[in-house]
Amino acid sequence: HVMSVPPDLHQQYLQACQNLRQPENHFVARVLQEADRRDNVWTKGITLKIAGNNHLVPVQRVTDEDVQVLASVLCSAVFVTGLDLRYNVLTDVGVKNIATFLQKKVSLLSAFFVPKQNSTLRYLNLMFNDIGTSGAELIANALHRNKTLLHLRMTGNKIGNEGGMHFASMLQVNCTLEKLDLGDCDLGTQCLIAIASVLTQNKAVKAVNLNRPLLYSQEEETTIHIALMLKNNSSLVELHLCKHGMKSLGVERLCEALHENCSLRYLDLSCNKITRDDVRFLGELLRQNRALEILDLSSNRIEDDGAICLGGALALYNRTLKALVFQVTSSGTAGRTSESRTFQYAYSYMRLSVVSNNISGKGLVALSQSMKTNMELSYIYIWGNNLDEAACVAFSELIQAGRLKPAATDVDPYQVEGHVYLAELSHGLKKHYYWTPSYGEENDAAANAGLAIAAVSEYF
Repeated sequence: HVMSVPPDLHQQYLQACQNLRQPENHFVARVLQEADRRDNVWTKGITLKIAGNNHLVPVQRVTDEDVQVLASVLCSAVFVTGLDLRYNVLTDVGVKNIATFLQKKVSLLSAFFVPKQNSTLRYLNLMFNDIGTSGAELIANALHRNKTLLHLRMTGNKIGNEGGMHFASMLQVNCTLEKLDLGDCDLGTQCLIAIASVLTQNKAVKAVNLNRPLLYSQEEETTIHIALMLKNNSSLVELHLCKHGMKSLGVERLCEALHENCSLRYLDLSCNKITRDDVRFLGELLRQNRALEILDLSSNRIEDDGAICLGGALALYNRTLKALVFQVTSSGTAGRTSESRTFQYAYSYMRLSVVSNNISGKGLVALSQSMKTNMELSYIYIWGNNLDEAACVAFSELIQAGRLKPAATDVDPYQVEGHVYLAELSHGLKKHYYWTPSYGEENDAAANAGLAIAAVSEYF
């Protein structure tokens, strides 16, 4: 139940924003009036998408003035449960209206709520706008009181260390938010340690993205604090630690913590400094941990020895891992019923990606052999490595035998003069982290972005 913005109505919206005294002409009002006529809106709600990165049709991006109109209209549209404002030009000025709107939705709950109806905002996507520290403070302060928002994406807004501290303080108070994405937000050492400390006590957060902070120390203090958090946290399902400069010490401490953790399903360690020597800690973890389903080691340097070590662990021991990721992008998904608030997994396939890890035929063949032993390993992505003839033949045989489905890998075999080669397919696990399809939805939910394994409701 997603309502995207048609280009013709978008232009009418932009014209309507020039005159706030004519709400009957506003684009948003017209869209919501149309939504009100749909029979199933009141039972399932809608997500209103006004993204500014449509590459097929030129669109004008939403500004701070537009948000003022949007917030005023949405205050009476209780059936809108999701709002996507990614890739627009919102600043701290416009965020003030959004923060006020988030606080007003609490009062609407008591005034308009009807059982089994979505009457409050659960999903808010503000990724890649121009929000700074002041805007982060406004949003965080609003969430001190808000009891309805479940998923917030601040990806790519340069809120800095101070902005991250405001969110850390918010997590001490808010017991509703389940998914928080602070990736690419220029977080610092202080706020990472603060967030890790808060998550030791916060039992509501199921997924958090802390990708690409600005760290200047080589001592891996932040990783050590996160490892300590994982020893005590029994609710976190998904954790993204991409580009943390993680090396042997950090990997060892994380693996030690995960020996005691039975809740984490998705661990993202992509774009770090993990080598083949460090993989032994992960191999030992896979032999003992039966909870981990997705492991993202993309853009590291595990090479053949690391691939053989992990392949052996998968083949002989682990039967729960759904995705072992060595590529630039990855994700998995699971659904959760909104009534019982218990996890139910939406797919039962294991997923493995070894993209761009300097692995040659020896390591890739070993991984292909693990698929013959571990029958749950049904998705594997290998592009970006040294695909010699042995690797091409091994994966071509898997596809021809039906063990590996064409839609479950990122390569397609072909022959030239009797030799087997592999062509790249645009498949992957983290397919829609930075963008979404312009029309319709991705059929395979596991191809969605990170923070997808723990759904915040039946419809997100």
